[in-house]
Amino acid sequence: MTDSKGTILVTGASSGIGAVYADRFAGRGHDLILVARNGERLAAVAEDLGRRHRVAVRTVEADLTSPAGLAAVETILRRDARITHLVNNAGFGSAAPLAAASVEEMERMIAINVTAPMRLTYAAVPAFTARGKGTIINIASIVAIGPEVLNGVYGGSKSFVLAFSQSLRKELDGTGVAVQVVLPGATGTEFWDIAGLPASNLPQDWVMSAEDLVDAALAGLDRGEFATIPSLQDAAEWEAWEAARATMLPHLSSAVPAARYRAA
Repeated sequence: MTDSKGTILVTGASSGIGAVYADRFAGRGHDLILVARNGERLAAVAEDLGRRHRVAVRTVEADLTSPAGLAAVETILRRDARITHLVNNAGFGSAAPLAAASVEEMERMIAINVTAPMRLTYAAVPAFTARGKGTIINIASIVAIGPEVLNGVYGGSKSFVLAFSQSLRKELDGTGVAVQVVLPGATGTEFWDIAGLPASNLPQDWVMSAEDLVDAALAGLDRGEFATIPSLQDAAEWEAWEAARATMLPHLSSAVPAARYRAA
């Protein structure tokens, strides 16, 4: 084994973006704690990474939509002082419109896309701040900016991840704990099959590989970026969006209604 540079906990690590994150961090010499529902696939990923990168890999088979599964991972985050990074990657989406979507499935989406990263972050942050270091990586989506692009519950859930990350960045400033939010566009993973719109149906110049996505996200992390949007070619567009938000912020609360809303 190599001398570990700290342990990375990755959720949704049995395939897709999560598995690539695990591979890339292992390649950097980090030990891993990999979390996913599919224990068989998770074990195969762990065996491969341990063999190729000679790092320690622990697997946790857990359904993060269940209170028991979530509690098990929260306990690890609170107690394992070797953990340096939390990658909140687990989640799923939908392309179904409201009238065609199962409300029970939408509730499950909120559990994994919203409740799980929120609770895991609450478990990790006190330990990170006590040590004066740590990194939270939240995987959002471009639908956080354009929630009307796909299913509205999915868009809303990823808008939560972006807003939650923005608040965390402000709260944790000066603590030594870093926050990064990653907003992937269409990515070539099983996500699209689960969402009901296979990636093969999308224009191929829209679809980024999971490997390129994670490599770009890690480049952003290394640069100290808060928000990384790998597909956005002109970073000035994000900066303009953020500047517009900052311009409005001081004017959003007033004791007096705007003139356009006053009776004639």
